[in-house]
Amino acid sequence: MVLKIEKKKITINLLDTFPEKIKSFRFKLDPITEGICFYHKKNINTYFFCQKVDIIFADKNNKILKISPNTKSEKILFGKSKTFFIYILSANSCKKLAPGDLLKIIYTKEERDLLGKQL
Repeated sequence: MVLKIEKKKITINLLDTFPEKIKSFRFKLDPITEGICFYHKKNINTYFFCQKVDIIFADKNNKILKISPNTKSEKILFGKSKTFFIYILSANSCKKLAPGDLLKIIYTKEERDLLGKQL
């Protein structure tokens, strides 16, 4: 999956297994170059994240409901009731986005099949 923000393209990994979801960006000391996506989730915590991240809460149509820029570690964030996707990106990567905007996502066939069951 690829997220397009203006002319910048960010590779997004769709996490669907429990161990992947638990690990996410926890204990990652290298700079974050890719993003991750949780689906069918409304809340998230940043415990044991070793660097700041931008968190985007979006609905089933990838319309942004809430943005938490430069989120520090040890935080619990609650999305709105219609939240379906949670995107975690490196800090300062979503400065050009605002609530109400539509995210431009390009899915692979496998991701489209997986998410087709959920949507």
